Amino acid sequence: MTRNMEDLWQQVFSVGTEWEAMDEIYGSNWDFSNLENAFEEGGELLGQNVYLFGCTETQGIADASLVPVVVAVVSRFAPSDKIAIVSVQRANEQIWPMKRLKMDWYPYIPLGRRDAKVEDLKSCRVFILRCKQRKVGLKQLGIDRAKEYDYCLPHFYNPFKKDEDDQQESEVQILFSRESEPPLICSFDWELDVLDELIEQEALAADEKDAFKDFVKEKVREAKKVQREAREAKEKMLQEMGDETRAAFDSIRFYKFYPVSLPGSPEIAKSSFINRAYDSEVFLLFSKFGR
Repeated sequence: MTRNMEDLWQQVFSVGTEWEAMDEIYGSNWDFSNLENAFEEGGELLGQNVYLFGCTETQGIADASLVPVVVAVVSRFAPSDKIAIVSVQRANEQIWPMKRLKMDWYPYIPLGRRDAKVEDLKSCRVFILRCKQRKVGLKQLGIDRAKEYDYCLPHFYNPFKKDEDDQQESEVQILFSRESEPPLICSFDWELDVLDELIEQEALAADEKDAFKDFVKEKVREAKKVQREAREAKEKMLQEMGDETRAAFDSIRFYKFYPVSLPGSPEIAKSSFINRAYDSEVFLLFSKFGR
């Protein structure tokens, strides 16, 4: 018998999963009946506004394999309309609108209501992250743009959370151009480093020292200005935020679903960690066996 939400996990886009692995992930018979149960009588997600996105985790070492995971965000509003692009090849994290990568939140329609009128579906309270980019169209984007899909992470910003972003970076990256030598590339920490010592360490010519010192000082001033403006913008936002919005942030909850471990199948290692943007209290929801 077909279950009303049995394709739910397959409808949720798996963010940051390489396109070559998508067919294998979605083509496998993973059991997410625990996710379905959460929307049934007595379930943690029944009657809630829920936003779902997928991801994958590597399990095992010698015989590594990808395991799909579904994250549920219980929230009065969409957790984000942004996506983060992160990789070791990129110097900095980049934040883009989801629509740049053809992603957005869409209502999930259970199998039993797929033929309902649009007006009848306005009460939908389950939303899934979907991506309308097709694999065949990736070649038209170019290698760099196509690779963004492999390195993207769902972005979530909680203005009330105290994290490493509140501990401002004191390091700037330096790219100092010179006429007769290759550019000087280094970093300078204005809290830990001494500029004169850096100049000696890099063995700058006498006629370059003053220009280099001015260049580094300007980079430090620019970085401090950016941090100050970001701090002031956050403080202003918090001051202007209404009680309803504050309450909405306070009520957000995160749930993480792994496939159900079936008899005879390898045990799946489970972690409450999602990614650093979603580094909050996460509830692991899984059952020992399926239905």
